Amino acid sequence: MEGFDYKSYDGLGLAELVKKKEIQPKELLAEAISIIEEHNPKLNAVINKFYEKAEREAETLDLNGTFASVPMLLKDISQEIQGEKITSGSKVFQSYRAERDSEYVKQVRKTGALFVGQTNIPEFALMGITEPAFYGPTRNPWNLNHTPGGSSGGAAAAVASGMVPIAGANDGGGSIRIPGAFCGLFGLKPTRGRTPVGPNYARLWQGAAIDHILSRTVRDSAAMLDEISIFEKYAAFHAMPYQGSFLQQLQNSSDEKYTIAFSFQSPLGTEVHHECKEAVLKTVNLLESMGHNVVEIQAPVDGQKIAKSFLTMYFGEVSSWITTIEEMIGRKVKMNDVEPTTWILNLVGKATSAKEFALSLREWDKAAISMEIFHETYDFYLTPTTAFPPPKIGELEPSQSEKAAMQVTGKLGMGGLLKRIGIVEQVAENNLKRTPFTQLANLTGQPAMTVPFHLSSDGLPVGVQFMAARGREDLLFSLAGQLEQSEYWVPIQRNPFFKEKEIVMA
Repeated sequence: MEGFDYKSYDGLGLAELVKKKEIQPKELLAEAISIIEEHNPKLNAVINKFYEKAEREAETLDLNGTFASVPMLLKDISQEIQGEKITSGSKVFQSYRAERDSEYVKQVRKTGALFVGQTNIPEFALMGITEPAFYGPTRNPWNLNHTPGGSSGGAAAAVASGMVPIAGANDGGGSIRIPGAFCGLFGLKPTRGRTPVGPNYARLWQGAAIDHILSRTVRDSAAMLDEISIFEKYAAFHAMPYQGSFLQQLQNSSDEKYTIAFSFQSPLGTEVHHECKEAVLKTVNLLESMGHNVVEIQAPVDGQKIAKSFLTMYFGEVSSWITTIEEMIGRKVKMNDVEPTTWILNLVGKATSAKEFALSLREWDKAAISMEIFHETYDFYLTPTTAFPPPKIGELEPSQSEKAAMQVTGKLGMGGLLKRIGIVEQVAENNLKRTPFTQLANLTGQPAMTVPFHLSSDGLPVGVQFMAARGREDLLFSLAGQLEQSEYWVPIQRNPFFKEKEIVMA
């Protein structure tokens, strides 16, 4: 196709070109591979490549799928392809290969997307930055000295640099929305139970974690959610089925008016950077000019209890995951098999009681009830996505004294001591201070989206987050459709990896 600019199209736009036979699937795939090979040495976003398999699949592809022939990357955790490596960002899995396709992969494959590789993640997707010891850090396309966020950091960097228009992602505490905000993308965490988790699991992180995608356009996210929303009979949670089309709701969104609550106060009572506040205030002014009713009020939940209950689950899940790994690899996991922080989190999880875990889940339910009542009055809750712009690579590493304490107590297996003196909680909470707004939706099961609505004075993206009641992704897409047309929507073309061209939505 003469003059074809792969990067200027979103996923649906590329699929439309293929369906019209304006470009062949193998030509599209070749463009994606070329750009990955060009950009990845700088970004370290893609850690496994499936080029030959994708080339074979392109020859026999059904071109009727929603994303027919669209190159796509999968996340290196939970999104397994049978026979391919899935390391979860850890050297302990360096030789492990998936026994079967995940249900997420099965559903996405039905759309006609071509899987070209896997993206980098922090070890076991545990951090809001992507700096695993095994693969090295992924860098932000807007500024290579900064992180793209995590845990879907490789996915975000790949989409934001133009390697692919969409990439698989998942979110257990903000892992779609944080990298979406840091890389100037649209990212939606669906309602608990909306997308598949099987066949290996019936729940992920007690229902806090869920899979979807990161994208440059809202319509790609809506179309994919239409395709992968299924009733999975063995799943622990099921979202109320949506009878319409999320994509259609997006396209019919122009006249809707909403009541929106907003706050830029951290639920932890900690600092919020002025750029993140500015992003919210800018959004509030726009919403009011569009005729929406906007009210400043905080969510009716205890932010400290939410953070504590999230961390209790987090510690317990890490410890449980270490046991699961031992079953998968057929031997005991040793301290040097995983990163030091992971090992310490495991020890603290072992020192966490069943009572503490049960009480933490009760806090989730209390918060969910409070937010359901809240959304009887307010259609959305608007906050910054993160409390700070993207940090620099290495900025959130534990201090030397913290590392020394972890190493000594880790060797001695003294998770209880670490818990009593609060070092691990301190490290974890220092990270949560950067991202205190995203965990609530994971615990309550609500859908939430990040919207690219601001650039800092340093030229780094800053996102704003909207939450809606459970099952109401349609409202989020409706509002996102309005916002995407505004002058405040940050064009992805402004980052150094993009040419100054508009995205074409054919």
